[in-house]
Amino acid sequence: MSLLEHIDELRRRLVRIMIAVGGITFFSFTFAIREFTIRGVTVLLPYPDPFENLANQALSRMEKDLLPSYVQVVQTQPGQAIAAQIYFSLFLGIVIGMPVIVWELAGFIGPALYPQERKRILKVVLPATLLFIAGAVFSYVYITPFTIDFLYRYGFGMVDVTFITIDEFISFVLLFTTAFGLSFELPIIMWLLTVSGVVDVTFWRKNVTYVVVALAIYGALITPDGSGLTMWFVAGPMMLLYLVAYVIIKQSVKKPEGKV
Repeated sequence: MSLLEHIDELRRRLVRIMIAVGGITFFSFTFAIREFTIRGVTVLLPYPDPFENLANQALSRMEKDLLPSYVQVVQTQPGQAIAAQIYFSLFLGIVIGMPVIVWELAGFIGPALYPQERKRILKVVLPATLLFIAGAVFSYVYITPFTIDFLYRYGFGMVDVTFITIDEFISFVLLFTTAFGLSFELPIIMWLLTVSGVVDVTFWRKNVTYVVVALAIYGALITPDGSGLTMWFVAGPMMLLYLVAYVIIKQSVKKPEGKV
């Protein structure tokens, strides 16, 4: 294929990705999920309702699951709520449309890879997906509500009522959820770099000090406060993942001959 043909193929694949993501985003912003009783059976079906849409329903659920009882969500400016719903709808569009995104990108870069490289990529698709979901769920269930409560507890005795704006709340939750989903990909990245020959097994043991510093910096970048405490809520689990991944790689990947 010529350069123009490659560009045209990339354009067509990007258009399909945008249609998939845009369609799911539009659905999340304009439809709600409601209970309907059909012949005595209760079923959940989509229903057009832009004011109580799927994004709004999800945000309401997140408020109940993640915020302490003494923290209230408020809207301080016109349009904050609708912007948060659009933002979250787009997030749902990307997450739910991820199979289409991966399929189209794999279809584009697949012909340029060697057979063994394609096999390695296919081999890690399912574990990488499961690890991302595990990281997001771990953050949602444990880290995010604990961090919010930890940060707001310091001001609980100083003020009568504690608020958080809707856009700050959604940004905080999505940042933590995405960051933890990506952080749980660390074992996959380590394994790929090792089996591809970019580094050997001993690299992960020799450079553990630099890794600890890098993980601490990563935790500091995604946490909202400057106390230096909450960053360890992120860096700590990642260090544990690093240790587990190193042990697994050391047992499963053979060192090249001649290397100690």
